[in-house]
Amino acid sequence: MMIDQAKVRVLLLESIHRDAVSRLEAEGYSVESVRNALDESELLERIPGVHLLGIRSKTKVTAKVLEAADSLVAVGAFCIGTDQIDLHAASAAGIAVFNAPFSNTRSVVELAIAEIISMTRRLTEKNALMHEGVWDKSADGAHEIRGRRLGIVGYGNIGTQLSVLAENLGMHVSFYDTADKLALSNAHRCASIEELLETSDVVTLHVDGRPGNAGFFGAEQFKRMKPGALFLNLSRGIVVDHVALRDALTSGHIAGAAVDVFPKEPKGRGDEFVSELRGLPNVILTPHIGGSTEEAQSDIGDFVANKLAHFVQDGNTTLSVNLPGVALPEQSGMSRIVHVHINTPGVLAQVNSILAQHHVNVEGQLLSTRGEYGYLITDIGGPYADDVLEQLRSMEQTVRLRVLS
Repeated sequence: MMIDQAKVRVLLLESIHRDAVSRLEAEGYSVESVRNALDESELLERIPGVHLLGIRSKTKVTAKVLEAADSLVAVGAFCIGTDQIDLHAASAAGIAVFNAPFSNTRSVVELAIAEIISMTRRLTEKNALMHEGVWDKSADGAHEIRGRRLGIVGYGNIGTQLSVLAENLGMHVSFYDTADKLALSNAHRCASIEELLETSDVVTLHVDGRPGNAGFFGAEQFKRMKPGALFLNLSRGIVVDHVALRDALTSGHIAGAAVDVFPKEPKGRGDEFVSELRGLPNVILTPHIGGSTEEAQSDIGDFVANKLAHFVQDGNTTLSVNLPGVALPEQSGMSRIVHVHINTPGVLAQVNSILAQHHVNVEGQLLSTRGEYGYLITDIGGPYADDVLEQLRSMEQTVRLRVLS
């Protein structure tokens, strides 16, 4: 498969930042930007002929969509999470997936800090009363965050940065993660999530949206939390039972909550938002804006668009979510063959044997494997027969073959 750079079609969904559009248009690509997410049936209609697809968190890229994508070479998730993409199906089709694992971390952390302070000082309740004309100058129920314990569930990029900033504000930090993570500064690693829930004044979730995490935080976990504790979820909506959260809030066991993500979210701006948590005075509700700052969206747009452009141009898969990471320096005057294949012994020898049979000189070559798949870039000099590509495509292990000039 060889792509004419001037004919690359890009479909960007969910109001991806203008910087991404500009970056891809600068390469000469034809870019279509859509404001809202598309459901599966809509995406099935739009995906044929598209080479690069850009999404955020609401659009689901299913195996059915990927099967209908007759020209797709890469998907860009302009966000942190990639659980909305069928990564196994993407890998099986040789389609690279890229995301932005770091670009909006600071924005999410700052929102969490702001919400912790707002709930601890009861600012939302005071603000509502003021707008109703009620002057309630009282310190009852208002506290400093200094000296209180923050419990972080999920100690990844966001959790660790939140840990550092919270300590700088005088909080004590505990964390729980299923993976073995190094504690930063004075953070305390909890042996179990139960230990964290029973000892924390504020509990905040920063876990991914894999299916195994669906509904993992429910009535039992809320019951374990300290009476009067605060709860935040800025991760994925499916991980929390919102009926159980409402019960914990209305009973007074949980003093307040801040929720940015929901099991079912409106498709676009202006659509009705439905939730069991609406109308509760001690709850901060935000429309999935953890990473929605101008700075974060600009950084994400530039970062992911760069990854997509470099993948189209030189096959670079550095920081790909699903394919092995390979970056071979570009050499002028060479043809580049990119080979995605099933990771079995002898693939490299077989590829080089085919090239040698046709007297094709290898000028540069780099192979990397990850689990079931391998990714090979080969630079060759001089002309070559069409039979070379046909033989490489017909290899039993070949998933996808691209030729870059």
